[in-house]
Amino acid sequence: MNWFEAAFLGLIQGLTEFLPVSSSAHLRIVGELLPNAQDPGAAFTAITQLGTETAVIVFFWRDIVRIIGAWFKAITGKIPHSDPDAKMGWLIIVGSIPIAFLGLLLESYIDTNFRSLWIVATTLVVFGVFLAIADYYGKQERTLQTLTVKHGIFYGLAQAMALIPGVSRSGGTITAGLLMGYTREAAARYSFLLAIPAVYASGLYKLYKSFAEPGVYTLAQTGVATLVAFVVGFFIVGWFLKFVSTHSYRFFVWYRLLLGLGLFVFLGLGVISA
Repeated sequence: MNWFEAAFLGLIQGLTEFLPVSSSAHLRIVGELLPNAQDPGAAFTAITQLGTETAVIVFFWRDIVRIIGAWFKAITGKIPHSDPDAKMGWLIIVGSIPIAFLGLLLESYIDTNFRSLWIVATTLVVFGVFLAIADYYGKQERTLQTLTVKHGIFYGLAQAMALIPGVSRSGGTITAGLLMGYTREAAARYSFLLAIPAVYASGLYKLYKSFAEPGVYTLAQTGVATLVAFVVGFFIVGWFLKFVSTHSYRFFVWYRLLLGLGLFVFLGLGVISA
């Protein structure tokens, strides 16, 4: 049963990681609804995200190689730091600082207190409302070529809020991007690139700790979940970028609100434990 549950949770991770609905919230909720009825844990969540983030690397491989190459050329003086790709490399580094600092500072809360389903339900609803506001009022004029250090930091702070399940890494950064006037596609694209350093650092760190501190699922079972998340995530990332280029985020807003309110009802009735 644990093998099946792990694979199913990997499927959920792959389906939800890139959507502004919070994959960590979904893993937390679904874990309680499976036969074993338990939280899969922050470590399982972080490790399986390595699968979906690897899908991002494969999907954006050419962009990533170009950005890294330009960044190295800039720091060795071969091209100016104002080069768009070199600049993007710096902006990804700058945007990754907030989540790295807060992730280490709040690790014990991330693993325990923040995973309360009462908090998950609240963040699903509250940040769903924020996404609706940003999607409706955002000017959607800026492209990634106009991204500044100041905006990169704001993006990074928004990403750091996703340390709380229910906020959503992509949802938080996309909301911030829309509020700053970026197009839906630009906000989503930078969100995916910005997540790479943070997810890999967190996932590898939790993987290392898992050797000494086994979680709900064995490392082999977690590996299966990670592989499933990679395969599913690869197809979802391309679909999502095409979807947001022609559609609003209204569907995801309503989904978040209904899921959050439904979770409040389930918790209130004692159907699932917080």
